Amino acid sequence: MNEKKIISYGREVIQSEIESLRRLLKKSIDKNFVKLVEMILSSNGKIVMSGVGKSGIIAQKISSTLISTGTPSIFIHPVEAMHGDLGMIFPNDILILLSNSGNTVETNRLASIAKKKKTMVVAITNNDKSKIRSFSDLIINTQTLKEALPDNIVPTSSTTAMIAFGDALAITLMRMRGYSSDDFAKNHPGGNLGRLLYLRVSDIMRTGRDNPVIKINSSVAEAIRVMSITSLGAVSVVDLKNRLLGFFTDGDIRRKFGSIAPSDLIEKHMTKNPVSIKNSDMAIKAAEIIERMKIDNLPVVDERGRVVGIVDERDLIKEGMF
Repeated sequence: MNEKKIISYGREVIQSEIESLRRLLKKSIDKNFVKLVEMILSSNGKIVMSGVGKSGIIAQKISSTLISTGTPSIFIHPVEAMHGDLGMIFPNDILILLSNSGNTVETNRLASIAKKKKTMVVAITNNDKSKIRSFSDLIINTQTLKEALPDNIVPTSSTTAMIAFGDALAITLMRMRGYSSDDFAKNHPGGNLGRLLYLRVSDIMRTGRDNPVIKINSSVAEAIRVMSITSLGAVSVVDLKNRLLGFFTDGDIRRKFGSIAPSDLIEKHMTKNPVSIKNSDMAIKAAEIIERMKIDNLPVVDERGRVVGIVDERDLIKEGMF
């Protein structure tokens, strides 16, 4: 195997696609991009994405991204549209067609029929002089000069540009609508992104008998007993109003093995004013603290500083946050 040749081929492809993205950024995110965003924001219909072949696959991806970021959208295949799916396109919708050549027969036929239904048609193409122009209310040229291969036959740089344009459109619409990460999470409660953005400390913290807590006047022996019951290797130390004063772990025992006695008051050996997290905070924040500080547990407090739970590293691992 020729290692240098393999690396060279791979880099040529990526370099070609980088160049296509640079042209897209410079020439396609322009006044027509603004018109498209404004058109969608002022519409009371949905975005209908469509395309054939690789363009169709990209159209499906863009439609999915639009939906998850707050813009109603569906995907319709041009061929299926001719066999009943046209009924899903209404005059107040916006049909966005992806076609690199702009001369795809099935795509142009759908554009023609949509125009007769008074539906707005937008074409995203690499050839704004093509036939699809005659059916479009707005045309976006992705400005890709060449594909990654010298013979220009394999869609590579052009498909990358289309995907990037779709992402730019979806995220711009998301930001213009004021669609927040909380809104995004509500649409993704079952996925990892949803867990990261939607799950709160209160959803995963251990409470009640699983939350080891002792009073400030307790002994080290009592702390060890309570820690042993929950098997967490840590205990929160509170005052008479249950407010967090300190934190004591099995690590403290190991570090102070020669100087700590079971009869000692816990106040002597606990970590005073320990780091904690509020039960209303996002769980991802707890994960960040635990990872940054290289600790296993984190006491949880409410708005008044009262201990209401504990988060263990294993709870976060279970939720896929590590």
